[in-house]
Amino acid sequence: MDWMVQEQERGITITSAATTAFWHYKGDTYQINLIDTPGHVDFTVEVERSLRVLDGTVATFCAVGRVQPQSETVWRQADKYGVPKIAYVNKMDRVGADFLAVVEEIKTKLGATAVPICLPIGAEDKFQGIVDLISKKAIYYDNTEELVNYEIKDIPAEMEADVATWREKLVEAAAEYDETLMEKFFDDPDSITEDELISALRKATIDMAIVPACCGSSFKNKGVQFLLDAVMRYLPSPLDKGSVTGTNPKTGEEEERKPSASEPFAALVFKIATDPFVGRLAFLRAYSGRLDAGSYVLNTRSGKKERVARLYQMHSNKQNPIEFVEAGDICAAVGFKDLRTGDTICAEDHPITLESMEFPDPVIGLAVEPKTQKDLDKLGIALAKLAEEDPTFTVKTDHETGQTVISGMGELHLDIIVDRLRREFGVDINQGAPQVNYKEAITASVQHREVFKKQTGGRGKFADIIVEIGPADEGVTGLQFIDEVKGGNVPKEFIPSVEKGFKSAMANGVLAGYEVPSLKVTLKDGSFHPVDSDQLSFEICARMAFRHACPKAKPVLLEPIMSLEVVTPEDYMGDIVGDLNRRRGQINAMDSTTGGARIVKAFVPLAEQFGYVTVLRTISSGRATSTMSFDHYAEVPANLAKEVIEKSGYKPADDEE
Repeated sequence: MDWMVQEQERGITITSAATTAFWHYKGDTYQINLIDTPGHVDFTVEVERSLRVLDGTVATFCAVGRVQPQSETVWRQADKYGVPKIAYVNKMDRVGADFLAVVEEIKTKLGATAVPICLPIGAEDKFQGIVDLISKKAIYYDNTEELVNYEIKDIPAEMEADVATWREKLVEAAAEYDETLMEKFFDDPDSITEDELISALRKATIDMAIVPACCGSSFKNKGVQFLLDAVMRYLPSPLDKGSVTGTNPKTGEEEERKPSASEPFAALVFKIATDPFVGRLAFLRAYSGRLDAGSYVLNTRSGKKERVARLYQMHSNKQNPIEFVEAGDICAAVGFKDLRTGDTICAEDHPITLESMEFPDPVIGLAVEPKTQKDLDKLGIALAKLAEEDPTFTVKTDHETGQTVISGMGELHLDIIVDRLRREFGVDINQGAPQVNYKEAITASVQHREVFKKQTGGRGKFADIIVEIGPADEGVTGLQFIDEVKGGNVPKEFIPSVEKGFKSAMANGVLAGYEVPSLKVTLKDGSFHPVDSDQLSFEICARMAFRHACPKAKPVLLEPIMSLEVVTPEDYMGDIVGDLNRRRGQINAMDSTTGGARIVKAFVPLAEQFGYVTVLRTISSGRATSTMSFDHYAEVPANLAKEVIEKSGYKPADDEE
């Protein structure tokens, strides 16, 4: 599934890829629509959008590395979207593999009720197979041929006690979820049938009360068949998930769509990708109904009809043309003119808007320019395509310097973007030093009166407003606008213009021109001129009011604070903590791992973290590892804020000109 050159070179997944597989289970053939997602926090968007459209997930852990910090991020995202999980512990044939230790970490670090449904027979180079705790049979794998050969035998004598203990734990976990089983468990545990046990575990998994855990070695194809059977047994099909809820864009009322081909069509676009041969591919998850290639659908965001020229079943980066898709399918479509990630497409006569996705804001920026002037247009087109594919990647032109600034989730994210520009689009670029995406906020409330009048020959401009500007209420982002004008002192038709003026002014704060993410504005009063007042006058007046009032409202600069986790051998602990303190880090916790390593958790400002990976390698002789993800924004200390503001050289533009 890792088809990109960058993925193959670095040995990591960067972009989510979809495929369809078929699996025979109990005499039936099942279709599995599979999405492979990255684990690295810089590519969190790929996980977020995939989990939004999936019904179940297999969380893969390394038997040696165990539960890593990025696993926690992905696990929380799956919880947010209510996606049931199976845990699969891979690489059981590596030195240091320990299945039950990983299960224990899933419980302690992720707070999940992980229950083993199999046990490994041996580990490391002696890993031969697994014991199925439900059927109480041993599955031995034969390595001699390319094909997978396995034999089902009796449990090895030395494992009988362990199997009995863990099977009892499994039955007990399932019985807690099913009253009939609970009675049988206390009266006669042996009378519980395999089917009853599977049925109770399935219910518990779908309700996210239990996480079945299994193990194997994918490289040697051991345990993969057992895992696929577990997917069939415990993870939900679209029918188990039931109907999906959305809003009717015309009436604003809630509506449901059942996962059936006979219902009106509804699908969510969760990814846009650019293919060199077929152009823009829109990845869809169909929730209800049927869509034929060549037919028309409604995009509820734009309100426009779109024609679906062709439909493809995806196999990583290969497309197989198909005639139609039905409820539950994942496919790619071609031919859309205006489609974005998060859009709902549906039957024209039955409009519905499904819940979209929220993506985190980028935290790190980089100024880029093409090495040759002739590549300027090429760079613009390439960046637009990449920004369309990835909602956490943004491109802005700095009006002060005329520079193009690209922003993303981390240094690795931007590294990959620059690499893709070179390889896929043939654009070589020069890049500046990484920049932090600061924001601004005001911390006090002020009342302010702004009068805007301009007299030129003929009609003039006039607007007068009295506003109170202050910090937004807790949890509110964007502009919180309250209209308290009495007696028509500001006519109704001009009030949206005042709101619009403040909204556009928030793009550039008064300190260094950074965005103001939230603001509360109360329009108290004002006046107008019957001839000279118009909508534009009030909009300009609002922008000027923002610029003149904010400096009096104690403005502050905010910086992104990252959540950092460092895993290090004990010997380097002191140096690492000392280094973090120098970087204005705030240490939250220090834990020990079962392998004797130490884990340091800290909040560190992003501004202090550029090139940290290299420094960490030097301090720890290459033995420590770190992961970092955005956590929150916090105020920059006054002395540093002064430096940032001076360096920005920001001067607000004069609206009156």
